[in-house]
Amino acid sequence: MAWERAFGARPALKDPLAYWPVDRWNVPQLEPEQRKRLKSVMDGTFWSSFPELPGAKAACDRLVAAGYNLVCVTAIRHDFREARFENLRRHGFPVSDVISAPLQSNTVGSPKTKALADLKPVAFVDDYAVYLQGIPDDLHAALILRQPNGSPNTPELSARANSLHQDLPDFVDYWLSQPRF
Repeated sequence: MAWERAFGARPALKDPLAYWPVDRWNVPQLEPEQRKRLKSVMDGTFWSSFPELPGAKAACDRLVAAGYNLVCVTAIRHDFREARFENLRRHGFPVSDVISAPLQSNTVGSPKTKALADLKPVAFVDDYAVYLQGIPDDLHAALILRQPNGSPNTPELSARANSLHQDLPDFVDYWLSQPRF
């Protein structure tokens, strides 16, 4: 956990249903120097150490067994792409590639739009409705709702979603039950 690496102590869980980490954990507001210290540990070690979400790997395995190729399009910086890919491989995820599409200061809509336009996938699954904005109209956009408290996934932003799901296994159940032409 980044907080523990930066400040030497693991914070207590405050709200397990909070969307944002700052609301989920019992942590103080940070001064600029403390924010800089926290950001400094959000490095390759950080991006390669994410835990697997329950049921996520099995859901991905089901998609691959059904003939789908999985690519992770993530909004992290390019220099952390390999760390994120290694993290997925270590957990056994059947992902063929990781594409980094970092948010730029001049980005309008999703920073993932160009990567998705180039990939031409049949579906795009994300847990942040902002990243559904501006993606190709013919792309099925699935929004994973996850923790609801303080969620930025407002009804206005969620309107772009073609389907809403509690988690990745819920999306896979839905997706594999749909008739394909």
